[in-house]
Amino acid sequence: MSRLITCACALFCLLASGTNAIAQTFPSKPIRVVIPFVAGGSSDIVGRAIASKFQEILGQPGIVENKPGANGAIAAEFVAKAEPDGYTILVGSIGVFSINSALFKDLRYGPRDFAPVTLAVTTPNVLITRPDLPAGSMQELVEYAKKNPGKLSYCSSGTGSSDHLTGELWKQGSNIFAVHVPYRGGAACQTDIMGSQVDISFQNLGAVTNYIRANRMKALAVTSATRHPQLPNVPTTVEAGFPGLVVTSWQAVAAPAKTPREIVAKLNDASVRALRAPEIRERMTQIGFDVVASTPEEFGKLMQDEVARWTTVVQRGAIKPD
Repeated sequence: MSRLITCACALFCLLASGTNAIAQTFPSKPIRVVIPFVAGGSSDIVGRAIASKFQEILGQPGIVENKPGANGAIAAEFVAKAEPDGYTILVGSIGVFSINSALFKDLRYGPRDFAPVTLAVTTPNVLITRPDLPAGSMQELVEYAKKNPGKLSYCSSGTGSSDHLTGELWKQGSNIFAVHVPYRGGAACQTDIMGSQVDISFQNLGAVTNYIRANRMKALAVTSATRHPQLPNVPTTVEAGFPGLVVTSWQAVAAPAKTPREIVAKLNDASVRALRAPEIRERMTQIGFDVVASTPEEFGKLMQDEVARWTTVVQRGAIKPD
């Protein structure tokens, strides 16, 4: 028995030393940065910004690969099943990491399949309305909806998107009815808001700030706990009397589960340093993102909390994916 214990201990030490050796030499080749959406979107912008600094920080380049499809599930499953060696990572959204788990019953990946690296950036949504809607505040909007049952419409960038579920959360908390109009992307939704074809929407701040400033749409509230510097005159949902409607969209970085902790630490350090680089931070700010650059533990907790939150909203709203 003692010989078996000794052999087991020796094997454990050998495996541990091998893992440490691999971690010490990591990375020794380029790192594949997988993006679950097409080029030009939020995940792509953040992923390319982080990858652009890997050569400088890690001594190896980050190679961006876009794998769109199935609400980001194709790329997420690909990374979840990749070798857990740190050479394949995912840069994705709240939808990929959390909402999909709440929305799709047959999803073939989940938070447990990832080693969190960092919460990269966040951005609040903005409650926008058509220019001529007769409501100047969230309270007035609720009153309008109750006086005109079934008349109020709200658009989103698609069923199960962050802006859709933010609208659902508001409906459930306000006990009102509004007709959901899903689009394929936020741009068409924003266009129809400005054209008074749809009444309201909850859109990412960076996507609508210029339209608000040009008075092409109205902004009633920002879904954050504090006012946003890009829209300092727009009240928060907390100020408007809706404290449960604090919602942020976010982008984050993860590796496959079972990636050695030492390698995750290196990926976290490189990603955080990239995000905090002055030119990248400035670019993120310009497009409406707030740089977070969290620890792996902080992102892991957020991912789990968001799954629980949006699962409740999806179930209460009986929301089905398209």
